[in-house]
Amino acid sequence: MGQKIIFWISGNLFSYVLANSLQNKIQGDFYAILDITERPKNFFKEQKLVNFKKSWYFHDYVNSNTKKIDFEFLKFFEKKYHIDLWLLAQNERLFNHFNEYYEFSSTEILCILQDECKLYHGILEEIKPNFFITAETALHHHHLFYKMCRSLGVKVLMLNQSKFGYHCLISEELHKLDNSENLNEIESKNRTFKQLQIYLKSFNMQKQLIDHKNQFLSSKKEKLKAAFQLLFISKNTNIKNNFAYKGRTKTRVLLKEIFFSLRKNRNQKFLDSHSNYKIPKSNNFIYFPLHQDPERVLLIGSPFYTNQLETIRHIAKSLPIDYTLFVKEHPTQSIRGWNEIDFYKSIIKIPNVFLLHPSVSNDELLEKCSLTITVNGTAGLEAAFYGKPSIIFSDLGYSVLPSVHILNSILLLPKLIKKALETKVDPIDVDRYVNLIEKNSFEFDYFRFITAYQNYFYYGGHLIDVEITNDKMKNFLEEEKPLFEKLAYQYIQKILSKNTN
Repeated sequence: MGQKIIFWISGNLFSYVLANSLQNKIQGDFYAILDITERPKNFFKEQKLVNFKKSWYFHDYVNSNTKKIDFEFLKFFEKKYHIDLWLLAQNERLFNHFNEYYEFSSTEILCILQDECKLYHGILEEIKPNFFITAETALHHHHLFYKMCRSLGVKVLMLNQSKFGYHCLISEELHKLDNSENLNEIESKNRTFKQLQIYLKSFNMQKQLIDHKNQFLSSKKEKLKAAFQLLFISKNTNIKNNFAYKGRTKTRVLLKEIFFSLRKNRNQKFLDSHSNYKIPKSNNFIYFPLHQDPERVLLIGSPFYTNQLETIRHIAKSLPIDYTLFVKEHPTQSIRGWNEIDFYKSIIKIPNVFLLHPSVSNDELLEKCSLTITVNGTAGLEAAFYGKPSIIFSDLGYSVLPSVHILNSILLLPKLIKKALETKVDPIDVDRYVNLIEKNSFEFDYFRFITAYQNYFYYGGHLIDVEITNDKMKNFLEEEKPLFEKLAYQYIQKILSKNTN
């Protein structure tokens, strides 16, 4: 009997390209939920490049119009799928203070949630899929469907970036291996910390992110083309049919873009003038790198630690008396226009806390710090390569390392810091973890693919609501075919292993 596989397809295009590579290699039926804007919709409705047995266009089913809220259904839904709907909704960037275009009422949010829940419940009841294929979830409605699949036992094949650059893995949960082996059972190559650091730098995640940041939204020529498309070609029907576009009139988008550029320059000038470019002299310090914000890492990955300023204050309160906290801005925060000046001023005002410029060497910080604390990032893993313990606020895959401590309650932070500072890191444990990841990951430059489709279809990332022609998509699929043929092999192996378990 063939497989029933449902794909989540968005402007990201990853799942669509993968479906094209998989369709002649797997016997079964393909289905799709399409979370796309209006202008590319005609292509997906008419395309024959991937044979989907049935597709659902998400925004055809979901709106925020005031209607009667069926609380009995929503209560049934939460109980059946073990999902807290308000936890997802409150951390949705479209529904909170990050949305500068529209303020959703509680009723509107409930209307959207109700439509989503009924749509997804109906889809899963109708087709009963074996597998759900997706890139990592980013917005609440994507993550909601993912959680429903998990609750029903649908096997999830989520592509996610390995903690080592230019490599990915496929798993049920983001950054976690499906069959995590006991670290003590993994063979070690007996590499020293120095050798491990050389390995880490050869797969430099930070370099990969910065390279992507430098290409994302960087072309002024493409920006002008996107502006012309938006102002003179697009009919902007998304404002009526897509709740993510509420309030986004052409005039407001243009004004916001101008304001964004001014705000970014203003924030950067303050950051450049008031942050430390060199590591201040301190015998003992703890390192806390900021996350890019808003981003999935905090909003979905760490839903109760989304306020980074408050997190810094909590850490500062928990420091031993002879320790200082160094806070470094994330290099890719420039994509968001940097943080507001008041945010940086608040950090600077906290006693015993130093704000570091994003250009400060991460390697030097890891070498000299006594402990690294991160909410949900790679820094905790990187610290282990430098023989330093870490504290993380979310359960990540690398928490199998004995030197990584998970914070279960903010009230326990002072004691956990003291405990972590006494922890000795064994290079054998780090070496074993490297071998474990090598065994379960494969070479795939996901950020290169993001750059490729943004440049090919979306004016360098400046405009996602675009017309897509069949010929243009065929050319793109042909260009990406060698890469996705290899990726399809990885998915087939994963499907086979899941079917035998």
